[in-house]
Amino acid sequence: MARYILILLFLFSIACKEAPMDNANIEIRQLTKSESKLVNASERFGYNIFQKINESKKNENIFISPISISFALGMTLNGAASSTSDSIRNTLFISDLSKEEINSSYRSLIDYLYSVDTDVKFKIANAIFYRNIITFKKEFIDLNKKYFNASVDGLDFSNPRSVDIINNWAKEETEGKIPVIVERIPNDIIMYILNAIYFKGDWKYAFDKNMTKEDWFKKTKNDSVKCDMMNKYISVKYFENEYLQLIELPYANDAFCMNIILPKEDINELIKKIDSEKIKLWYENMFDSYVNLYLPKFKLKFKSSLKEALKNMGMGIAFDPSLSDFRNLYDGTEKAYISDVNHSTYVDVYEEGTEAAAVTSVEIGITSIREEMVMRCDKPFVFLIRERNSNSILFIGKLFDPSDNQ
Repeated sequence: MARYILILLFLFSIACKEAPMDNANIEIRQLTKSESKLVNASERFGYNIFQKINESKKNENIFISPISISFALGMTLNGAASSTSDSIRNTLFISDLSKEEINSSYRSLIDYLYSVDTDVKFKIANAIFYRNIITFKKEFIDLNKKYFNASVDGLDFSNPRSVDIINNWAKEETEGKIPVIVERIPNDIIMYILNAIYFKGDWKYAFDKNMTKEDWFKKTKNDSVKCDMMNKYISVKYFENEYLQLIELPYANDAFCMNIILPKEDINELIKKIDSEKIKLWYENMFDSYVNLYLPKFKLKFKSSLKEALKNMGMGIAFDPSLSDFRNLYDGTEKAYISDVNHSTYVDVYEEGTEAAAVTSVEIGITSIREEMVMRCDKPFVFLIRERNSNSILFIGKLFDPSDNQ
Protein backbone atom coordinates (compact mmCIF):
# COMPACT_ATOMS: atom_id res chain seq x y z
CA MET A 1 0.00 0.00 0.00
CA ALA A 2 1.26 3.45 -0.81
CA ARG A 3 3.41 4.89 1.92
CA TYR A 4 1.93 8.38 2.08
CA ILE A 5 -1.43 7.30 3.40
CA LEU A 6 -2.81 4.32 5.27
CA ILE A 7 -6.53 4.13 4.99
CA LEU A 8 -8.16 1.83 7.52
CA LEU A 9 -11.61 2.10 5.98
CA PHE A 10 -13.75 0.69 8.73
CA LEU A 11 -16.75 2.21 6.98
CA PHE A 12 -18.80 -0.71 8.12
CA SER A 13 -17.59 -0.94 11.68
CA ILE A 14 -18.98 0.83 14.67
CA ALA A 15 -15.80 2.66 15.59
CA CYS A 16 -17.66 5.89 14.78
CA LYS A 17 -20.96 4.92 16.32
CA GLU A 18 -21.59 7.91 18.56
CA ALA A 19 -22.96 11.01 16.85
CA PRO A 20 -21.78 14.44 18.03
CA MET A 21 -24.08 16.83 19.92
CA ASP A 22 -25.07 18.77 16.77
CA ASN A 23 -26.66 15.57 15.48
CA ALA A 24 -28.72 14.89 18.59
CA ASN A 25 -31.94 14.62 16.60
CA ILE A 26 -30.83 11.15 15.45
CA GLU A 27 -31.33 8.55 18.12
CA ILE A 28 -28.78 5.74 18.04
CA ARG A 29 -29.52 2.89 20.41
CA GLN A 30 -26.79 1.39 22.55
CA LEU A 31 -25.36 -1.92 21.49
CA THR A 32 -26.25 -4.93 23.57
CA LYS A 33 -23.49 -6.72 25.45
CA SER A 34 -23.35 -9.48 22.83
CA GLU A 35 -23.38 -6.98 19.97
CA SER A 36 -20.52 -5.05 21.57
CA LYS A 37 -18.51 -8.25 21.90
CA LEU A 38 -19.17 -9.10 18.26
CA VAL A 39 -18.21 -5.61 17.05
CA ASN A 40 -15.05 -5.56 19.18
CA ALA A 41 -14.18 -9.02 17.91
CA SER A 42 -14.74 -7.92 14.30
CA GLU A 43 -12.41 -4.98 14.90
CA ARG A 44 -9.66 -7.20 16.32
CA PHE A 45 -10.16 -9.66 13.50
CA GLY A 46 -9.98 -6.82 10.97
CA TYR A 47 -6.63 -5.51 12.18
CA ASN A 48 -5.26 -9.03 12.40
CA ILE A 49 -6.18 -10.12 8.88
CA PHE A 50 -5.10 -6.72 7.52
CA GLN A 51 -1.64 -7.32 8.98
CA LYS A 52 -1.49 -10.85 7.60
CA ILE A 53 -2.42 -9.68 4.10
CA ASN A 54 0.09 -6.83 4.25
CA GLU A 55 2.93 -9.23 4.99
CA SER A 56 2.83 -10.42 1.37
CA LYS A 57 1.72 -7.14 -0.20
CA LYS A 58 4.08 -4.59 1.30
CA ASN A 59 4.27 -2.52 -1.89
CA GLU A 60 0.69 -2.98 -3.07
CA ASN A 61 -2.71 -1.41 -2.41
CA ILE A 62 -4.91 -3.27 0.06
CA PHE A 63 -8.60 -2.73 0.70
CA ILE A 64 -10.68 -5.21 2.68
CA SER A 65 -14.01 -5.28 4.50
CA PRO A 66 -13.48 -7.05 7.83
CA ILE A 67 -17.18 -7.12 8.56
CA SER A 68 -17.98 -8.69 5.20
CA ILE A 69 -15.44 -11.44 5.86
CA SER A 70 -16.82 -11.85 9.38
CA PHE A 71 -20.39 -12.23 8.14
CA ALA A 72 -19.41 -14.84 5.54
CA LEU A 73 -17.43 -16.84 8.09
CA GLY A 74 -20.22 -16.38 10.63
CA MET A 75 -22.65 -18.11 8.28
CA THR A 76 -20.09 -20.83 7.60
CA LEU A 77 -19.68 -21.32 11.36
CA ASN A 78 -23.26 -22.62 11.53
CA GLY A 79 -22.11 -25.66 9.57
CA ALA A 80 -18.96 -26.36 11.56
CA ALA A 81 -18.52 -28.68 14.53
CA SER A 82 -15.89 -29.72 17.10
CA SER A 83 -12.38 -28.30 16.61
CA THR A 84 -13.29 -26.84 13.21
CA SER A 85 -15.92 -24.69 14.88
CA ASP A 86 -13.43 -23.74 17.59
CA SER A 87 -10.85 -22.66 15.01
CA ILE A 88 -13.31 -20.33 13.27
CA ARG A 89 -14.51 -18.91 16.61
CA ASN A 90 -10.95 -18.28 17.75
CA THR A 91 -9.98 -16.66 14.45
CA LEU A 92 -13.00 -14.35 14.68
CA PHE A 93 -12.31 -13.71 18.40
CA ILE A 94 -15.82 -14.85 19.39
CA SER A 95 -14.97 -17.97 21.38
CA ASP A 96 -16.67 -16.56 24.48
CA LEU A 97 -20.05 -16.19 22.76
CA SER A 98 -22.64 -18.94 22.47
CA LYS A 99 -24.01 -20.01 19.10
CA GLU A 100 -27.28 -18.24 19.87
CA GLU A 101 -25.47 -15.05 20.92
CA ILE A 102 -23.36 -15.07 17.76
CA ASN A 103 -26.30 -15.56 15.42
CA SER A 104 -28.64 -13.12 17.14
CA SER A 105 -25.90 -10.46 17.32
CA TYR A 106 -25.20 -10.73 13.61
CA ARG A 107 -28.95 -10.41 12.98
CA SER A 108 -29.43 -7.32 15.13
CA LEU A 109 -26.20 -5.78 13.86
CA ILE A 110 -27.61 -5.84 10.34
CA ASP A 111 -30.66 -3.91 11.54
CA TYR A 112 -28.47 -1.54 13.53
CA LEU A 113 -26.25 -0.64 10.60
CA TYR A 114 -29.26 0.10 8.43
CA SER A 115 -30.75 2.43 11.02
CA VAL A 116 -27.87 4.68 12.09
CA ASP A 117 -27.86 7.09 9.14
CA THR A 118 -30.59 7.21 6.51
CA ASP A 119 -28.63 9.80 4.51
CA VAL A 120 -25.93 7.22 3.79
CA LYS A 121 -26.70 4.47 1.30
CA PHE A 122 -25.84 1.20 2.99
CA LYS A 123 -26.66 -2.35 1.91
CA ILE A 124 -25.68 -5.69 3.34
CA ALA A 125 -26.77 -8.97 1.76
CA ASN A 126 -26.07 -12.65 2.35
CA ALA A 127 -26.65 -15.60 0.06
CA ILE A 128 -26.04 -19.32 -0.23
CA PHE A 129 -25.83 -21.02 -3.62
CA TYR A 130 -25.53 -24.80 -3.51
CA ARG A 131 -25.16 -27.71 -5.91
CA ASN A 132 -28.73 -28.91 -6.34
CA ILE A 133 -27.95 -32.64 -6.34
CA ILE A 134 -26.59 -32.40 -2.79
CA THR A 135 -28.72 -32.44 0.37
CA PHE A 136 -27.66 -30.13 3.19
CA LYS A 137 -28.64 -29.96 6.84
CA LYS A 138 -31.97 -28.18 7.28
CA GLU A 139 -30.83 -26.51 10.50
CA PHE A 140 -27.82 -24.96 8.74
CA ILE A 141 -30.04 -23.49 6.03
CA ASP A 142 -32.71 -22.33 8.49
CA LEU A 143 -30.23 -20.62 10.82
CA ASN A 144 -28.69 -18.62 8.00
CA LYS A 145 -32.09 -17.65 6.63
CA LYS A 146 -33.31 -16.55 10.07
CA TYR A 147 -30.30 -14.71 11.43
CA PHE A 148 -28.45 -13.58 8.31
CA ASN A 149 -31.50 -13.08 6.09
CA ALA A 150 -29.65 -15.20 3.54
CA SER A 151 -31.25 -16.05 0.23
CA VAL A 152 -30.76 -19.73 -0.57
CA ASP A 153 -30.79 -21.19 -4.09
CA GLY A 154 -29.95 -24.58 -5.50
CA LEU A 155 -28.23 -24.45 -8.90
CA ASP A 156 -26.98 -26.90 -11.48
CA PHE A 157 -23.28 -26.20 -10.96
CA SER A 158 -22.46 -28.17 -14.12
CA ASN A 159 -24.29 -25.52 -16.14
CA PRO A 160 -22.09 -22.49 -16.98
CA ARG A 161 -25.10 -20.24 -16.41
CA SER A 162 -24.72 -20.87 -12.66
CA VAL A 163 -21.57 -18.73 -12.71
CA ASP A 164 -23.59 -15.89 -14.25
CA ILE A 165 -26.34 -16.25 -11.62
CA ILE A 166 -23.84 -15.99 -8.74
CA ASN A 167 -21.98 -13.08 -10.33
CA ASN A 168 -25.21 -11.25 -11.14
CA TRP A 169 -26.14 -11.48 -7.46
CA ALA A 170 -22.81 -9.88 -6.48
CA LYS A 171 -23.18 -7.23 -9.17
CA GLU A 172 -26.70 -6.29 -8.11
CA GLU A 173 -25.93 -6.15 -4.39
CA THR A 174 -22.87 -3.92 -4.96
CA GLU A 175 -24.55 -1.56 -7.43
CA GLY A 176 -22.41 -2.94 -10.25
CA LYS A 177 -19.09 -2.28 -8.53
CA ILE A 178 -18.13 -5.96 -8.14
CA PRO A 179 -19.47 -7.81 -11.19
CA VAL A 180 -17.41 -10.98 -10.79
CA ILE A 181 -16.74 -13.09 -7.68
CA VAL A 182 -16.69 -16.56 -9.29
CA GLU A 183 -14.69 -17.28 -12.44
CA ARG A 184 -15.68 -20.94 -12.75
CA ILE A 185 -17.16 -23.65 -10.55
CA PRO A 186 -14.78 -26.59 -9.97
CA ASN A 187 -16.29 -30.08 -9.83
CA ASP A 188 -15.55 -30.49 -6.12
CA ILE A 189 -17.35 -27.31 -5.00
CA ILE A 190 -20.78 -27.91 -3.50
CA MET A 191 -21.63 -24.51 -2.01
CA TYR A 192 -20.85 -20.79 -2.06
CA ILE A 193 -21.56 -18.78 1.09
CA LEU A 194 -21.58 -15.09 0.17
CA ASN A 195 -21.71 -11.70 1.81
CA ALA A 196 -21.96 -8.39 -0.03
CA ILE A 197 -21.69 -4.89 1.40
CA TYR A 198 -22.25 -1.57 -0.35
CA PHE A 199 -21.65 1.91 1.06
CA LYS A 200 -22.08 5.34 -0.46
CA GLY A 201 -21.89 8.46 1.65
CA ASP A 202 -21.33 12.15 1.07
CA TRP A 203 -18.81 13.92 3.24
CA LYS A 204 -20.40 16.05 5.93
CA TYR A 205 -18.02 18.74 4.69
CA ALA A 206 -17.33 18.25 0.99
CA PHE A 207 -14.10 19.21 -0.72
CA ASP A 208 -14.21 22.05 -3.25
CA LYS A 209 -13.39 20.68 -6.71
CA ASN A 210 -11.71 23.99 -7.56
CA MET A 211 -9.17 23.29 -4.84
CA THR A 212 -8.15 19.94 -6.33
CA LYS A 213 -4.76 20.24 -7.99
CA GLU A 214 -2.26 17.92 -9.59
CA ASP A 215 0.40 16.93 -7.09
CA TRP A 216 3.00 14.26 -6.34
CA PHE A 217 2.37 11.22 -4.21
CA LYS A 218 5.48 9.71 -2.60
CA LYS A 219 5.20 5.90 -2.76
CA THR A 220 8.71 5.60 -1.30
CA LYS A 221 11.58 7.98 -0.70
CA ASN A 222 12.76 7.44 -4.25
CA ASP A 223 9.52 6.84 -6.11
CA SER A 224 6.75 9.38 -6.66
CA VAL A 225 3.67 9.42 -8.88
CA LYS A 226 1.28 12.17 -9.93
CA CYS A 227 -2.18 12.37 -8.38
CA ASP A 228 -5.17 14.70 -8.07
CA MET A 229 -4.84 16.14 -4.58
CA MET A 230 -7.94 17.46 -2.83
CA ASN A 231 -7.48 20.22 -0.25
CA LYS A 232 -9.65 21.65 2.51
CA TYR A 233 -9.15 23.68 5.66
CA ILE A 234 -11.47 21.81 7.98
CA SER A 235 -12.53 21.50 11.62
CA VAL A 236 -12.26 17.84 12.57
CA LYS A 237 -11.27 15.35 15.24
CA TYR A 238 -7.48 15.04 15.19
CA PHE A 239 -4.65 13.24 17.00
CA GLU A 240 -0.89 13.29 16.59
CA ASN A 241 2.09 11.66 18.28
CA GLU A 242 5.71 10.98 17.34
CA TYR A 243 4.70 8.14 15.02
CA LEU A 244 1.60 9.33 13.17
CA GLN A 245 -1.19 11.77 12.44
CA LEU A 246 -4.83 10.66 12.73
CA ILE A 247 -7.88 12.46 11.37
CA GLU A 248 -11.59 11.66 11.32
CA LEU A 249 -13.78 12.69 8.38
CA PRO A 250 -17.53 12.32 9.01
CA TYR A 251 -20.12 11.35 6.44
CA ALA A 252 -23.63 12.80 6.23
CA ASN A 253 -25.10 12.73 9.76
CA ASP A 254 -21.91 11.58 11.49
CA ALA A 255 -22.85 7.94 12.05
CA PHE A 256 -20.19 6.79 9.58
CA CYS A 257 -16.74 8.26 9.15
CA MET A 258 -13.39 7.68 7.55
CA ASN A 259 -10.30 7.62 9.73
CA ILE A 260 -6.98 8.27 8.06
CA ILE A 261 -3.71 7.32 9.75
CA LEU A 262 -0.65 8.97 8.23
CA PRO A 263 2.63 7.47 9.48
CA LYS A 264 5.67 9.65 9.99
CA GLU A 265 8.02 6.78 9.20
CA ASP A 266 7.64 3.47 7.32
CA ILE A 267 4.06 2.44 6.63
CA ASN A 268 4.73 -1.30 6.98
CA GLU A 269 6.37 -0.86 10.38
CA LEU A 270 3.29 1.02 11.56
CA ILE A 271 0.96 -1.71 10.32
CA LYS A 272 2.90 -4.31 12.32
CA LYS A 273 2.24 -2.35 15.51
CA ILE A 274 -1.46 -1.69 14.99
CA ASP A 275 -3.94 -3.35 17.31
CA SER A 276 -7.39 -2.51 18.65
CA GLU A 277 -6.09 -1.26 22.01
CA LYS A 278 -3.66 1.21 20.43
CA ILE A 279 -6.24 2.56 18.01
CA LYS A 280 -8.85 2.83 20.75
CA LEU A 281 -6.37 4.91 22.76
CA TRP A 282 -5.71 7.13 19.72
CA TYR A 283 -9.45 7.63 19.18
CA GLU A 284 -9.95 8.53 22.84
CA ASN A 285 -7.22 11.18 22.62
CA MET A 286 -8.53 12.90 19.50
CA PHE A 287 -9.43 16.56 19.93
CA ASP A 288 -11.20 19.22 17.87
CA SER A 289 -8.77 21.02 15.62
CA TYR A 290 -8.58 22.96 12.38
CA VAL A 291 -6.53 21.03 9.85
CA ASN A 292 -5.36 21.96 6.38
CA LEU A 293 -6.00 18.57 4.84
CA TYR A 294 -4.53 17.32 1.58
CA LEU A 295 -6.09 14.05 0.49
CA PRO A 296 -5.60 12.38 -2.91
CA LYS A 297 -8.59 11.35 -4.95
CA PHE A 298 -8.29 7.67 -5.64
CA LYS A 299 -10.17 4.69 -6.93
CA LEU A 300 -8.99 1.12 -6.52
CA LYS A 301 -10.10 -2.48 -6.79
CA PHE A 302 -8.69 -5.27 -4.65
CA LYS A 303 -9.15 -9.00 -5.04
CA SER A 304 -7.43 -11.69 -3.06
CA SER A 305 -7.77 -15.18 -1.69
CA LEU A 306 -7.84 -15.06 2.11
CA LYS A 307 -7.00 -18.74 2.47
CA GLU A 308 -3.37 -18.39 3.55
CA ALA A 309 -4.09 -15.44 5.83
CA LEU A 310 -6.90 -17.32 7.60
CA LYS A 311 -4.80 -20.47 7.88
CA ASN A 312 -2.03 -18.40 9.48
CA MET A 313 -4.59 -16.96 11.90
CA GLY A 314 -5.52 -20.43 13.17
CA MET A 315 -8.21 -21.67 10.79
CA GLY A 316 -6.06 -24.26 9.01
CA ILE A 317 -8.19 -27.20 10.11
CA ALA A 318 -11.22 -25.80 8.27
CA PHE A 319 -9.29 -25.97 4.99
CA ASP A 320 -7.95 -29.49 5.56
CA PRO A 321 -10.13 -32.15 3.85
CA SER A 322 -8.87 -34.84 6.19
CA LEU A 323 -9.40 -32.93 9.45
CA SER A 324 -12.30 -30.51 8.88
CA ASP A 325 -15.66 -31.17 10.49
CA PHE A 326 -18.68 -29.64 8.79
CA ARG A 327 -21.18 -32.23 9.99
CA ASN A 328 -23.69 -29.46 10.75
CA LEU A 329 -23.66 -28.38 7.11
CA TYR A 330 -23.58 -31.67 5.26
CA ASP A 331 -23.82 -35.29 6.34
CA GLY A 332 -22.75 -37.14 3.20
CA THR A 333 -20.04 -39.77 3.20
CA GLU A 334 -17.57 -37.35 1.60
CA LYS A 335 -15.63 -34.87 3.75
CA ALA A 336 -16.71 -31.23 3.44
CA TYR A 337 -14.13 -28.47 3.93
CA ILE A 338 -13.48 -24.83 3.02
CA SER A 339 -11.81 -24.86 -0.36
CA ASP A 340 -11.11 -21.11 -0.46
CA VAL A 341 -12.27 -17.72 0.80
CA ASN A 342 -12.21 -15.03 -1.87
CA HIS A 343 -12.57 -11.32 -1.19
CA SER A 344 -13.21 -8.57 -3.74
CA THR A 345 -13.51 -4.88 -2.92
CA TYR A 346 -13.94 -1.50 -4.60
CA VAL A 347 -13.49 2.03 -3.30
CA ASP A 348 -13.76 5.50 -4.83
CA VAL A 349 -12.77 8.54 -2.76
CA TYR A 350 -13.65 11.89 -4.34
CA GLU A 351 -14.62 15.49 -3.48
CA GLU A 352 -18.25 14.76 -2.60
CA GLY A 353 -17.76 11.56 -0.65
CA THR A 354 -16.92 7.86 -0.86
CA GLU A 355 -18.35 4.80 -2.58
CA ALA A 356 -17.21 1.35 -1.48
CA ALA A 357 -18.26 -2.25 -1.91
CA ALA A 358 -17.11 -5.72 -0.91
CA VAL A 359 -18.04 -9.32 -1.61
CA THR A 360 -16.73 -12.29 0.36
CA SER A 361 -17.17 -15.81 -0.96
CA VAL A 362 -16.60 -18.95 1.12
CA GLU A 363 -16.26 -21.98 -1.15
CA ILE A 364 -17.27 -25.31 0.37
CA GLY A 365 -15.79 -28.37 -1.32
CA ILE A 366 -15.91 -32.10 -0.72
CA THR A 367 -13.28 -34.77 -1.25
CA SER A 368 -15.43 -36.46 -3.93
CA ILE A 369 -18.78 -35.59 -5.39
CA ARG A 370 -21.93 -37.45 -6.27
CA GLU A 371 -22.79 -36.29 -9.77
CA GLU A 372 -25.76 -37.51 -11.78
CA MET A 373 -24.41 -40.81 -13.08
CA VAL A 374 -24.24 -41.40 -16.83
CA MET A 375 -22.88 -44.59 -18.37
CA ARG A 376 -22.69 -44.76 -22.16
CA CYS A 377 -21.55 -48.21 -23.28
CA ASP A 378 -20.54 -47.01 -26.70
CA LYS A 379 -17.06 -48.50 -26.80
CA PRO A 380 -15.57 -51.96 -26.08
CA PHE A 381 -16.27 -53.26 -22.60
CA VAL A 382 -15.88 -56.32 -20.41
CA PHE A 383 -18.92 -58.14 -19.01
CA LEU A 384 -19.45 -60.94 -16.53
CA ILE A 385 -22.20 -63.34 -15.49
CA ARG A 386 -21.76 -64.43 -11.91
CA GLU A 387 -23.53 -65.89 -8.94
CA ARG A 388 -23.75 -63.19 -6.28
CA ASN A 389 -23.74 -65.19 -3.09
CA SER A 390 -20.64 -67.23 -3.87
CA ASN A 391 -19.26 -64.68 -6.32
CA SER A 392 -18.74 -67.51 -8.80
CA ILE A 393 -18.04 -66.14 -12.24
CA LEU A 394 -20.09 -68.09 -14.75
CA PHE A 395 -19.07 -66.16 -17.79
CA ILE A 396 -16.71 -63.31 -18.65
CA GLY A 397 -16.40 -61.62 -21.96
CA LYS A 398 -15.53 -58.48 -23.87
CA LEU A 399 -17.75 -56.79 -26.37
CA PHE A 400 -15.67 -55.28 -29.11
CA ASP A 401 -18.01 -55.20 -32.12
CA PRO A 402 -21.73 -55.57 -31.48
CA SER A 403 -22.38 -55.82 -35.26
CA ASP A 404 -20.51 -59.12 -35.49
CA ASN A 405 -23.29 -61.65 -34.92
CA GLN A 406 -21.30 -64.79 -35.69
